[in-house]
Amino acid sequence: MPGQKLTLAKGLNAGLRRAMEQDPKVVLMGEDIGQLGGVFRITEGLQKDFGEDRVIDTPLAEAGIVGTAVGLALRGYRPVVEIQFDGFIYPAFDQIISQVSKMHARSLGYLKLPMVIRVPYGGGIGAVEHHSESNEAYFAHTAGLRVVSCSNPEDAYWMIQQAIACDDPVMFYEPKRRYHERGEVDIDEAAGAPRGLFEARVMREGTDATLLAYGPMVKTCLQAAAAAEEEGRSLEVIDLRTLSPLDLSTITASVKKTGRVVVVHEASTFLGMGSEIAAEIQQECFYHLEAPVLRVGGYNIPYPPSRFEEEFLPNLDRILDGVDQALAY
Repeated sequence: MPGQKLTLAKGLNAGLRRAMEQDPKVVLMGEDIGQLGGVFRITEGLQKDFGEDRVIDTPLAEAGIVGTAVGLALRGYRPVVEIQFDGFIYPAFDQIISQVSKMHARSLGYLKLPMVIRVPYGGGIGAVEHHSESNEAYFAHTAGLRVVSCSNPEDAYWMIQQAIACDDPVMFYEPKRRYHERGEVDIDEAAGAPRGLFEARVMREGTDATLLAYGPMVKTCLQAAAAAEEEGRSLEVIDLRTLSPLDLSTITASVKKTGRVVVVHEASTFLGMGSEIAAEIQQECFYHLEAPVLRVGGYNIPYPPSRFEEEFLPNLDRILDGVDQALAY
């Protein structure tokens, strides 16, 4: 039924359900995802409806979970793995970097690894250590992996299905602090997804500067653009959606129009996604830039205790300060 009002979490749940209905080879794996429905209840009700053979509660062993998914993918299944929290992914790092990302190239294209690794990421929920990290740059740096991040319920619903249908392994980053935010989701099977998995989206048109963001920071950038409008400034906001590959055509079209760019993400700015984006923009849009490409992100420190996280995370004031710096040139 089109035009449903869903949370981002429910959008993911509905997307997973639809993918499982359409393809019996789609299986879900993760810690507590069955009867409990996962820590964030993303898989709630799916084991009841599809059975324990397709929604599998696994041991607390991320390397084993991902390694098993590799074997399933090689046997023709489309496994969807849940990493319970972003900081729990590191025990599986070797499997992802050494096996998942390289299998297709190692086999000279003979083998495919159609699997999705879901990663709830980012801060803003007052969690303890290892529960609020933004480690997407590790995997965007790794050839052979696709890396995407949804920011709203509509994208959550469609992007998870597109990721499952992709023949390449996909790292699927979910902004956990946006799980309960609602939005309109047009579930129209005939029309299909409104845009491709690897396409950025202009969320707000503007002329003075471009804000580039993804995941949890898209909403914050939209709030910053609304505040800037009250001061007579017109900011364009782009939801990158895909980090590897980057949708450079959408990015450069905006930069050539505005001449000024601020890249925003929760991860530390040092060697974060903003670094690569800034380099690409400088290379492609050098003669259109009116100011250096600026970055607003987390500081280059380990993620702080929860009582200090609001000092670490980019907020409206820090983003608008970046815009002021860009417009000062």
